[in-house]
Amino acid sequence: MQQKFEKKINGMYIDPSIFTKPFVKACDVCICSGECCYYGVYTDKSEHEIIISAKDKIISHMDDSQIKEDDKWFEAPEPDNDFPSGVAVGTEVYNGKCVFLDKQGFCTLQKMAMVEGEYKWKYKPLYCILFPLVIFEGVLTFDDEHLDRMHYCSVPKNQVSTIFDCTKNELRHLLGEEGFEELLKYKDEYLNEQKTEETEIEAA
Repeated sequence: MQQKFEKKINGMYIDPSIFTKPFVKACDVCICSGECCYYGVYTDKSEHEIIISAKDKIISHMDDSQIKEDDKWFEAPEPDNDFPSGVAVGTEVYNGKCVFLDKQGFCTLQKMAMVEGEYKWKYKPLYCILFPLVIFEGVLTFDDEHLDRMHYCSVPKNQVSTIFDCTKNELRHLLGEEGFEELLKYKDEYLNEQKTEETEIEAA
């Protein structure tokens, strides 16, 4: 990324535009049917292995719109330094959506975890959890390219909140409580600095 960022938390730089970028108030698959999942997602190699290890359980939670042949769930692995293992594995698209998205717009991986009383994101890939956030070239930022494809989330009249306010739980999941508290402090510092600069411009 060409832009330079100052704040680093848990080894990654923070793009402060996540504090001000307009976004919808909350995710609601009843409105969009999980459109952000239509194109598949990249998983870390370790996440791919966890999913495959639970394939029999996953298949039992799939509906008739999904493909149940696990050898057709993923693309070939490829190098990517933004993933902990250095290897990314993309999910395939079937019936116009990620192989793990059911016909109601729910993620089978999350649905399975919740039905079985597990942590809801136990099997869900990080990049699925984070949307519209993304880690790109070591920077926590937002995925504007993917966001622009959304027919609900990208519409200005629907963007009554900010990316930060919509993704607080996801940020806690990513950064941990201590990292999230550090992010909150950075948010306040950044927004106060922006207000000061705006005041100085108006005075000038």
